[in-house]
Amino acid sequence: MTERYAVRQSGSGGQGMILAGVILAEAVGIYDGKNVAQTQSYGPEARGGASRSDVVISDGEIDYPKAEEIDLLMTLTQESFDNYHKSLKPDGILIYDSDYVKPNVKNPPFKMYGYPIIRVAREYVGKEIVANIVALGIIAEKTGIVSKESLEKAVLARVPKGTEVLNRRALETGYLLAQGKKLLD
Repeated sequence: MTERYAVRQSGSGGQGMILAGVILAEAVGIYDGKNVAQTQSYGPEARGGASRSDVVISDGEIDYPKAEEIDLLMTLTQESFDNYHKSLKPDGILIYDSDYVKPNVKNPPFKMYGYPIIRVAREYVGKEIVANIVALGIIAEKTGIVSKESLEKAVLARVPKGTEVLNRRALETGYLLAQGKKLLD
């Protein structure tokens, strides 16, 4: 990992991308012991408006907590892709929900990985609401910015009691998707 690594998780309100950012920040900061800053932004709507969570990770001090140029963009909606893909560094990574996002970029300077994240959460894991946790598993597998153990601890510390099995399955499903496993017909 470079000195500073910025992750933006984006979608619409209600998809849990802000919670995913908090979980990622806690996993990296509390359990992996790195420096981290997490910020968030969302529209005035409680559900359906644009939302994003930025996590800046560093081995050294973080003197500016905002993510201006991002190394990884996770997006679940076309609107969030349209708004944020220009902030991706040329050697960055775009991870997107392939059912809802159509990256309309010719010759992108960044790597692109599309997965049916929401559909897999709904049909394979059993609940669409855990798509954010599936997304975290994909991010961790594709980047190595957080250890699997730390991410699982952070997820289980944040999710509602009684949903631990569901969320552990969602996290593991994200790892499997990122490894190229076919989970749906």
